[in-house]
Amino acid sequence: MRAYLLVIVVAAAVTYLTTPLVRRLAQRVGAITPLRDRDVHSVPVPRMGGVAMLCGMVAALVVASQVPFLSRVFDTDPGPLWVLVGAAVVCAVGVADDIVQLDAVTKLAGQVLAAGIMGWQGVSLLQLPIGGVTLLSGRTMMVITILVVLVSVNAVNFVDGLDGLAAGIVGIGSIAFFGYSYALQRGSVPDDFSSLATLIAAITVGVCLGFLPHNFHPARIFMGDSGSMLLGLLMASSTIAATSTVDPETVADEQIAPAFFPLLLPIAVLLVPFSDMVLAVVRRTRAGKAFWHPDKKHLHHRLLQMGHSHRVAVLVMYSWAAFLSFGVASSAFLPLTQAFAVASAAGCVVLAVTFLPLYWRRNRPTVEPVAAVAGEDGPVRGAVVPSRSETSRT
Repeated sequence: MRAYLLVIVVAAAVTYLTTPLVRRLAQRVGAITPLRDRDVHSVPVPRMGGVAMLCGMVAALVVASQVPFLSRVFDTDPGPLWVLVGAAVVCAVGVADDIVQLDAVTKLAGQVLAAGIMGWQGVSLLQLPIGGVTLLSGRTMMVITILVVLVSVNAVNFVDGLDGLAAGIVGIGSIAFFGYSYALQRGSVPDDFSSLATLIAAITVGVCLGFLPHNFHPARIFMGDSGSMLLGLLMASSTIAATSTVDPETVADEQIAPAFFPLLLPIAVLLVPFSDMVLAVVRRTRAGKAFWHPDKKHLHHRLLQMGHSHRVAVLVMYSWAAFLSFGVASSAFLPLTQAFAVASAAGCVVLAVTFLPLYWRRNRPTVEPVAAVAGEDGPVRGAVVPSRSETSRT
């Protein structure tokens, strides 16, 4: 565990320290988020924060390769190198989009290229036999792997609408997945706790923690497409790598579902933004617009319209991400009744976090404004100005 904590600290520290440098670079190259109708910020903000995250990832991998406990991961095939290559590809595509605004087809091509490179080098979903028969070919599993990466990348991109929202949600989900993956590896291979899935999850936690201080409201820099696509790819690669730890020749039919259980965690974490993405596609298509055409009707926009402040809206979505991700992770270790009881209690807390601030804000007493009222000896400070209704009654 200490080796993974070291990786998290290194990734967080390098990301935190390089973010101000990336911010200055973004200002020089013109990677600035303009003011648009759908945005909630009031001043132009530099973006391209994914470059700092990539720097944190590279530093963490270099340190991990020198730690004896984790160096074994680099000797396996597939290794972290191809995840880094895929991350560099999507980050480069994102940087180009942050600067010159690429079209949707070009960005999609870059995402497919990154996912294809990882899948070609072995970071892909397993072909598990069902009833002793392998139903899907390797080429089909490659296509499914690419689809998993694309969904994860674009779901994170959709949720990146408020300061600190995407980094916080991905960080929370990665913490849950890190705990699940570490416990899974420790239980299956007692003499070797290292795995590619746990390492990538730890790096994802670190880069999110390092970037959040600069990105939380009011944000001094946005992650841009370079950051959102990078985080989406890291989430997808860690979950795909977790399925690769299973030996397809020895797994029994009743173990097929647990082998693919890691795929449920990112689905749970991104369930709310993924649902928002699906609704946006349906909404825009019905309105006769292209599904990638932006609007101001996403979930985070609706939370603001309900009356939540910027920070409270982000914290509400944090709570939902924690509820879903840790709820799914706990069900893998707790009996079903206990997991359901814990999830029910957590759900009540999340509902309270979502709606109590609105109730408190609507029902708190209003304080009348204080102004100076002229008296015989001059203005008297601290006098309460009567309200308009009181004035009409006198």
